[in-house]
Amino acid sequence: MSPRLLRRRSLLALAPLLFAACAAPQVDNGRYGATVSRVEAYFRTVNLQDVPFTQVWPNGGTGGGILTYRPGYLDMRFTTPHEMELKAAGRAAVFTDAQNGSETHMGLGHSALGLLLGNPVRLSGPVMVTDVQQPAGMVQLSLTRADNPSQGLVTLRFRDTGRTLSLYDVRILDEQRKLTQIRLDPV
Repeated sequence: MSPRLLRRRSLLALAPLLFAACAAPQVDNGRYGATVSRVEAYFRTVNLQDVPFTQVWPNGGTGGGILTYRPGYLDMRFTTPHEMELKAAGRAAVFTDAQNGSETHMGLGHSALGLLLGNPVRLSGPVMVTDVQQPAGMVQLSLTRADNPSQGLVTLRFRDTGRTLSLYDVRILDEQRKLTQIRLDPV
């Protein structure tokens, strides 16, 4: 058998494993439905205005500034490492870097960040909840796109008083498996 044919057969034999690795299991809505509903309710009413944040990029670099978020809209104004701004609404974002004057336009239809910019945010249909954790005083949900989980994963961490949720950490794992973390300082 030729080496080329052997490689092709090996890839075909491994294909089911490769596709399974990209698949993300959906959580049991019966068991976690109330928690998912609470998070959806949080996103229907949230209005974060000028909240201090710290961001850790995939390369380990850090930055920070002020974040504003409401359903369908995000504005991150960085003051460190230098002035930058990310404005996103719906399915599009614009990143402006004051240091070099560049402006980058991005579509969010296939981005993990786009999962949080619906108005309202829905955690069903095109968005799939893949994991729910509820240790004492905390709720953690992981989300992905139902039609293509390999495009990224968003993990949200909330403080939970039993009555209210307060978002304090967002982790975005992009399609290249690079992690960006955004920590919100308490307000």
